[in-house]
Amino acid sequence: MRKLIVSAIVSLDGYFEGPGRDVMALPMDGFFDEHNLERLRAADTLLLGATTYLGFKSYWPPVAEDPALSPAVAADPAVADLHREIARRNNEIHKVVVSDSLTEADTAPWTDTTTVVRRADAHRTITKLKEQPGRDILVFGSRTLWNVLLTAGLVDELYLMVGAAALGAGTPAFDPHHPLPRLHLMEARHRNASDNVLLRYRPTA
Repeated sequence: MRKLIVSAIVSLDGYFEGPGRDVMALPMDGFFDEHNLERLRAADTLLLGATTYLGFKSYWPPVAEDPALSPAVAADPAVADLHREIARRNNEIHKVVVSDSLTEADTAPWTDTTTVVRRADAHRTITKLKEQPGRDILVFGSRTLWNVLLTAGLVDELYLMVGAAALGAGTPAFDPHHPLPRLHLMEARHRNASDNVLLRYRPTA
């Protein structure tokens, strides 16, 4: 059975994004990029909500050809190779996007690698995906989606990178309307060059 893996970055005070839905307020450093690439290498399906999907498809395709187009690479050229591989893997991987509004016309240039699933069908579709042979099913971003899946017991592992920044306001990582299952800490990891900490949890009944 395949695993459904959620990977997200949160602030020290528990925010998924800053005021005005500013995700760039979070410290997405080279450690964050390395972890994302590690997760992509272990996966063959990317599961996303509509907002994250649209953001990804506007951001990553050009970076596959020219990593310098990424603001992160402009700030730190040492991550160019990381961003090039992340971009290429995002381009190539099968993507399942949960949305009631997106159509095939909204998926270019990822039309050939994208399947749109309606919200009412999401749990059934994801359960079937997990039962199929293959590699990990990976969720990036998509806070609304993974909160629902966590409550439904469909998430196998949750990776939270705790960024060394307190935002003071924004969108909380965990939706108070969705009960949080008990989380068992499996691993804590850091890198000397980073002030961020990676926590790996397994939800338990």
